[in-house]
Amino acid sequence: MQTWIDRLISEHSLPPEIYRMLLNTSDADTLTYLHRMAHFTTLSNFGNRIFIRGLIEVSSYCRNNCLYCGIRSGNNRAERYRLDKDTIQQCCHTGYELGFRTFVMQGGEDPQQTPVWWKEVVSEIRRTYPDCAITLSLGEMNREDYQMLYQAGANRYLLRHETYNSEHYRMLHPEKMSQAHRLQCLDWLKEAGFQTGTGFMVGSPGQTSDNLVEDLLYIERFKPEMIGIGPFLPHRDTPFANRQPGNEDLTLRLISILRLMHPHALIPSTTALASLSPDGRLKGIQAGANVVMPNLSPVTQRSKYSLYNNKAALGAEAAEGLALLEKQLESIGYTLSYERGDFQGETK
Repeated sequence: MQTWIDRLISEHSLPPEIYRMLLNTSDADTLTYLHRMAHFTTLSNFGNRIFIRGLIEVSSYCRNNCLYCGIRSGNNRAERYRLDKDTIQQCCHTGYELGFRTFVMQGGEDPQQTPVWWKEVVSEIRRTYPDCAITLSLGEMNREDYQMLYQAGANRYLLRHETYNSEHYRMLHPEKMSQAHRLQCLDWLKEAGFQTGTGFMVGSPGQTSDNLVEDLLYIERFKPEMIGIGPFLPHRDTPFANRQPGNEDLTLRLISILRLMHPHALIPSTTALASLSPDGRLKGIQAGANVVMPNLSPVTQRSKYSLYNNKAALGAEAAEGLALLEKQLESIGYTLSYERGDFQGETK
């Protein structure tokens, strides 16, 4: 297996059956080698810098009714809120003063926060902070909307494909949502000029090793600039409330595989990983991640953006906890970077 890992390092691609073997192996030496090579690859391309992004959770309203999500439209117990333009600007101001040079606006597909509304928000942020990167994670739109937001000044867009397998997609989403449209949106984002991120949940209900292999092959072909994966975590007010959370070990080996597949990609160590395990964020970095996203949202609203149970939002997960985060990273030999950290690799 180490020979195959070496091939992944050199060619950034493996046959499907070898991906499947890597996902299913329990050989400790193989896994140690996989993580060590991913760690070395990250250090070789980025040094010991971990890029920091300021996360602003803009709305817990969503028109969709995805079966796994705590802010699904069908959850009548969800606490709803939406940030107005001034509050979003204040979050950016706070983040800028703390040293953030990338802002990530993430939220449900809120019918009141329309693409035109977002154009105004993005334009104002771009005027106020011309040296900052603006990342959006606002779900599915049409092609013209993506182009409009890019022209308004947004640089990056995150849209997880969630699963490449259409049957598995139907298990996780309402009938009106389409896996084909999701993938079409990702193509539109790249065509518009965005640095584009995709990804998936690890251990979502009904997921098989074959599904994960399909996800890896899709990401290998798509060549995203950003890759976000994290463990599935259940929410008490969804149909999957009693399902087991995703596996930490499998999440970490997938991060390492993706790092070797795309050595220049921006890969966050996600809040979900930190929520699953107290040291999950640090383990993700040691497996090959190179981005963290502390929360800049108003403290009074953070608990309402409840995608899953027991979501981490305080301490090193929060913008106010940067000193703690820096200390944690220093303990494993890393330092926070306040640079924009733009993608530098080749995607064509």
